[in-house]
Amino acid sequence: MAVSERGPRERMVFSAAQLIRRDGVTATGMREVAAHAGAPRGSLQHYFPGGKEQLVNEAVDWAGGYAGKRVARFLAALDEPTPSGLFAAMVRQWTDEFQEAGFASGCPVAAATVDCAESTESTRTAAAAAFARWNRPVAEALTDMGVPAERAEPLATVMISALEGALLIARAERDVRALTAVAHELGPFLDGARTTSRGATGSPRTPAAPEPGRGARSGSV
Repeated sequence: MAVSERGPRERMVFSAAQLIRRDGVTATGMREVAAHAGAPRGSLQHYFPGGKEQLVNEAVDWAGGYAGKRVARFLAALDEPTPSGLFAAMVRQWTDEFQEAGFASGCPVAAATVDCAESTESTRTAAAAAFARWNRPVAEALTDMGVPAERAEPLATVMISALEGALLIARAERDVRALTAVAHELGPFLDGARTTSRGATGSPRTPAAPEPGRGARSGSV
């Protein structure tokens, strides 16, 4: 849904997420959110009677849902989905943004965690739930690609943790080096976790050994 097609409540949640990922929770004010969303300031109390805390929590929840839904889009764009290919796509979303728009904005869930994990229990809980909403479809995708179920969830956590850490380093360095590095180095490890892969008909098959210098790295940025 385009921003212009959202109602005022949805626009304010979206705008809060965008401002939080750029400025953090503390520096994001309700008036700034209303202005960014093009919504009347009086509507804030109407839609968010719980005030800024409610708005932040809903923005964090939206971000977790958005990240989770992106997983299916990444997979759909891959000719032959692999764990390394999925992770490379997750990374590429950010390298593309940083190279096109600069390094001003990061992950709103991470920003909310940094600002509120100790001070606001409801926001800490919302952030934990948002990461879980993201982790779940990544783990399901890994299972579908032949990763054993008992490893899929931990590996999904590794992927998201590596991406979040690389985002922080990339913003500090104003360089995508860290993002490129995690995609390149984790790709072979992720592909190596598969015990089966899926053929064109969807039936399991044993993954072929990669050619020297290729194969596992093909999904890297």
